[in-house]
Amino acid sequence: MLLSLRILEEGGSEVGLGNFVWLALAVFFLMVFLGWLASSKGWLKKEEEVVSTSQDHDSHDSHHDQKIELSHASGKKDDLTALEGIGPKVATLLTGIGIKTFEDLATADPVKVKAALDGAGYAYMEPAGWIDQAVLAARGDQAGLKKLQDAQKGGRKVA
Repeated sequence: MLLSLRILEEGGSEVGLGNFVWLALAVFFLMVFLGWLASSKGWLKKEEEVVSTSQDHDSHDSHHDQKIELSHASGKKDDLTALEGIGPKVATLLTGIGIKTFEDLATADPVKVKAALDGAGYAYMEPAGWIDQAVLAARGDQAGLKKLQDAQKGGRKVA
């Protein structure tokens, strides 16, 4: 900024190459800062990601009242989105770290799951409530699961 004022004051005469290098560096760092800011605020997310986030809640509500069907045969996977607080994106993330069934989630290391969530930008999510639900779902305790889900909001206990 000061350089551009100096150039304007001098009328552009006798401005050396060094001044242009400094100006280019200033513009570069400004662009890096703006890119970081936009990235950290989520301004660069694709529209389909935003839409799926809003659908995430709607699809979860439809799963909330459905009976959870277990599939313990090898190669099968459970619908993890049936658990309160898990949407399609998180279910995909969990599948990516090897959690495909309610039993997998029930026996998962909460620290490992939290680390995967943090790495994917979901640091605000807490998997402990999901694991509690997964224990009941793996046992086939539909009544207990429904009761627990009714006491939660987004997979967390309501205070």
